Amino acid sequence: MTDHRRPKGSFCGRTRREFVWQTGMGFTSLGLIDLLSRDGFFSGSARADGDAPGGYSNPMAPKAPHFEPKAKSVIFLFMYGGPSHVDTFDYKPDLLRYDGQTIAVKTKGRGGSKNEGRIVGPKWPFQQHGESGQWVSSLFPHLARHVDDIAFIKSMTADSPLHGSAMLQMNSGRILSGSPCLGSWVTYGLGSENEDLPGFVVMLDPVGGPISGAKNWSSGYMPSTYQGTILRSQGEPIIDLSPPEGVSDAMQRRLIDTLNDYNADHLADRADQSDLAARISSFELAYKMQMAAPEATAIDGEPEETKRLYGLDDPKTENFGRRCLLARRLVERGVRFVQIYAGGAHNDDNWDAHTDIEKNHNYHCGRTDKPIAGLLEDLKRRGLLDSTLIVWGGEFGRQPTAEYEKGTGRDHNSFGFTMWMAGGGVKGGVSVGETDELGSAAVVDRFHVKHLHATILTQLGLDPDRLSFFYGGLDQKLVGVEGAEPIRQLI
Repeated sequence: MTDHRRPKGSFCGRTRREFVWQTGMGFTSLGLIDLLSRDGFFSGSARADGDAPGGYSNPMAPKAPHFEPKAKSVIFLFMYGGPSHVDTFDYKPDLLRYDGQTIAVKTKGRGGSKNEGRIVGPKWPFQQHGESGQWVSSLFPHLARHVDDIAFIKSMTADSPLHGSAMLQMNSGRILSGSPCLGSWVTYGLGSENEDLPGFVVMLDPVGGPISGAKNWSSGYMPSTYQGTILRSQGEPIIDLSPPEGVSDAMQRRLIDTLNDYNADHLADRADQSDLAARISSFELAYKMQMAAPEATAIDGEPEETKRLYGLDDPKTENFGRRCLLARRLVERGVRFVQIYAGGAHNDDNWDAHTDIEKNHNYHCGRTDKPIAGLLEDLKRRGLLDSTLIVWGGEFGRQPTAEYEKGTGRDHNSFGFTMWMAGGGVKGGVSVGETDELGSAAVVDRFHVKHLHATILTQLGLDPDRLSFFYGGLDQKLVGVEGAEPIRQLI
């Protein structure tokens, strides 16, 4: 027979020792919570949401940088698909000498890992340009005139030779999805100087978006306030921005005022107030953008000379030129981060030259060269280049060898490739890092994607090791837990 009597000295089936141990641990944890709260351990996520002590604050309000910035805004010219560095800016005369020969060279890309390959020499002649004598191929005749304003990084490396993961890393610092992209980190850290326009704008190629789609301009675990806004260069600038038929400006304003009144009078819970206030902020931004976005994109009023400078008078360059001109108009109006994609969809619709490097790069360089040169010249003559950081490059480069038995197509190359920066306090007319004699891998001053990100943040006055967002129990950073130094040779 079971004895249902409680043991002597027990409390609800527990001994005195168990009771003291369990309650003691509970009270101790309360003290731990208090200590952690005083140190700000639990307040990071609230601050990241724009929640300030005493009430909600606009998450896109301008914020003070960590130190004096060199740049106020960024224009990232993303050459989706992977432009060939050995055919554009990384002159390798040995490729001409070995053209057509099969030699030992380690490569890894879409075609897998190989220990040898058939060398494909550059198909365009190189010349030195500017007072700095930078090497540029004939693919970029207009841009070559601006090399003294450009800093070339010829030893970039990335972790993946595949488009999807490489795109995510170039945009978010990680090869897996779910993390905020560079533009989100910038707007999170600095806010926006124009409350009527998005702080982070993305303009896609008319043939389509890049692989992985919106993950490339996602705010990840940050609030959606910081994600990129797609801006179209023609037609309605922002999809679904206009109010529904029959809804007037006055009606929208009354709705926002009513929501604000309800927020102030009826919501006692601070979290509920913050959530509704964030929604109201989105409504207000959409309302303001209905007037501001059409004005910002109205390039018809630009002088004809400016339109020609960007190549708007040539069908080949008109679309990319229009987007570059829009980028200038946006940074003039305080937009913090603009990303322009050259190339979209798949294969030869972007820079992914697997079969015919000549056909592919003649097309993509031909449609971007003049607009990019026009952007640099226009920013410089308006006094905006010093405060605007221009970044050019793709998710990786291309191999010095052919991918197939015949043809001139090159496979992906994440072991060594070229990117460049201009303006925003970056030294012009310099070149840092080197690849080997064939351009297959970086061998001198190897720089990783996170060093590029650290450089961009630094020029904006943000310490890459201090800029963090509390998520998943950790202070997350764009440059990772180990951090990264900026590329000092460029600053």
